[in-house]
Amino acid sequence: MTQYTQPSTQEFVTATAARAGRREWMALAALMLPVLLVAVDNTVLSFAMPEISLAFNTSGTTLLWIIDSYPLVLAGLLVAMGSFGDRFGRRRLLMIGATGFAVISVVAAFAPTAEFLVAARVGLGVFGAMLMPSTLSLIRNIFLDRNQRRVAIAVWAAGFSAGAALGPLVGGALLEHFWWGSVFLLAVPVLLVLLAVTPLLVPESSDPNPGRVDYLSIVLSISTMLPIVFAIKTLAKGGSTALAVTAVVVGLVAGTVFVRRQLKRENPMLDVRLFAVRPFTGAVLVNLLAIFALVGFLYFVSQHLQLVLGYSPLEAGVILLPGLVMTIVAGLVVVPIVRRVPPHVVVPAALLLSAGAYAFVALTGQNGSVATLLTAFVLLGTGVGASETVSNDLILSSVPAPKAGAASAVSETAYEVGSVFGTALLGSILLASYQQHLALPTGLSTEQGTTATETLGGAVNVASELPAQTGSLLLDSAFHAFDSGVVLTSGIGAAVMVAAAGLAFWSLRKI
Repeated sequence: MTQYTQPSTQEFVTATAARAGRREWMALAALMLPVLLVAVDNTVLSFAMPEISLAFNTSGTTLLWIIDSYPLVLAGLLVAMGSFGDRFGRRRLLMIGATGFAVISVVAAFAPTAEFLVAARVGLGVFGAMLMPSTLSLIRNIFLDRNQRRVAIAVWAAGFSAGAALGPLVGGALLEHFWWGSVFLLAVPVLLVLLAVTPLLVPESSDPNPGRVDYLSIVLSISTMLPIVFAIKTLAKGGSTALAVTAVVVGLVAGTVFVRRQLKRENPMLDVRLFAVRPFTGAVLVNLLAIFALVGFLYFVSQHLQLVLGYSPLEAGVILLPGLVMTIVAGLVVVPIVRRVPPHVVVPAALLLSAGAYAFVALTGQNGSVATLLTAFVLLGTGVGASETVSNDLILSSVPAPKAGAASAVSETAYEVGSVFGTALLGSILLASYQQHLALPTGLSTEQGTTATETLGGAVNVASELPAQTGSLLLDSAFHAFDSGVVLTSGIGAAVMVAAAGLAFWSLRKI
C-alpha cells in the first residue's frame, strides 16, 4: 500500500459560504452534554475515592482498578467505536451510548461491593467509548470553516474543564448529604436531556466509504493496553517481577500484531500511517501527557485535602476551583494566540507551566499547605487547557472529514491512555512509596496492619478503632508516608512534563 501523506490545506478549509450558523452552534451546545458528563464523572470519582475507601475498606490495588477500569476499557474501544460511528452513523452511536451509560450509572450507584463497582465501571467504559468519538467527529463535520472549527474545538476542550470544575462542587455537595453512589446518578438527567435534543439539533453523518468491522483488531487493541497496566500495578504492589514482565511482553506482542494488521488491510480500523506525520504524532503525545499530568495530580491532591488536611469533599472542590477555571480560560484564550504564535512555541510553553506545578509541590516538601496546592493547580490547569486545545485542533486538521471518527478516536484514546497511566503509574508509585515509608505502631492486629498498609483511607479507618494515643501515632505515620509519596510522584511528574515540552517543540515544527 502507498505511504500516507499529509493532506493539503485545501482539503480542510472551505469557502465562507460553508460557515456555521445558529443551528450548528446549538448543535455544539448539545454535544457538550456528554463531554461535561465524562469530565464530571472522572473528577467526581477522584473526590469520592476517600468515601469509597472508607465504605468498602478494600485494597489499594482495587481502589486503583475502580478508577482505571473505566478509562482502560474506554481507551481499548475508542478506535473501534470511532470506526463504528464512521460506518453506521455517529449520531446513532451517540444515542446508543447515552442510553447505555445512563442505565449502567444507576447500577454503579448501588454497587454492593468494590468488585461489583469495578464491573460497573467496565460497563460505563463500553458505553462511554460510544459517546466521545461521536462528539468530536460530529464537530469536525459540522464546522467546516477552519477558524470556526478551532473555536468549536476550544469550546469542546473547555467542556472537559467545565465538567471538572462542576464535578467537585456538585459531587461535593452530594457527598455532604448522601452516600458515595449519588455521584454516579449525576449522569442520568444530563443524558435524558441529550437524548431529547440530539435528534432535533445534530445532523447524522458517516463515512461514505467505510472499512469493514475488524473484530480481531478490537481484541488486539484491548490486549495491548490491559497487560501493560496490569504489569505496572503488579510491580507497584511488590508482586511477581516475572509475571509483570510477561504481561508487558504480551501487550507489546499484541500491539505489534495490531500495527502489522492495520498496515496490511485495505481499509484499516486505524490508519497507523497517520503517525508518520510528525505534527500528528506530536499532537497525540501532547494530548496524552497533558491528561497524564492532570489526572495524576488530582489523584493525590484529592486524598491529601480530604484525608490529611481534613476538608470535606465540597471544601476540597472549592479549593481546586481556581485551577479548574483556569483550564477553561486558557483553552479559550489560546485560540487567538495560536493564530499568531506557532504551535511549536505555544504548546511547549504550556507544558512547562504544568511541569512548574509539579516542581512547586516537590520542592515545597511534605505537609503541603492549601496555598501550595491551589497555586500549583492553577499553573497546571493553565498549561493543560492551552495544550489540549491546540493538540486536538492539530489532530483533527490532519485528516479528511470522512475519517473524522477515526481521528477523533485517536485523540480520545490519547486522552484516556493518559488518564489510565496518570493513575496507574503515578498512583502506583505513590502507593508503593506509602507502603515503604509507613511505620505501624505496636498493638495492631494482623488484619488491622494489613488494612492500614493497603491505603491511606484504610489507615484512617483503623485509627478510628484504636486507643487515642495509638491511633494518633498511626495517623502521623500514615500522613508522613503519604506525603513522602506525593513528593516523589511530583518530582517524576515534573520530569515527564519537561520531556513532553521538548518533544512538542521538536515534533510540532512545520516540516
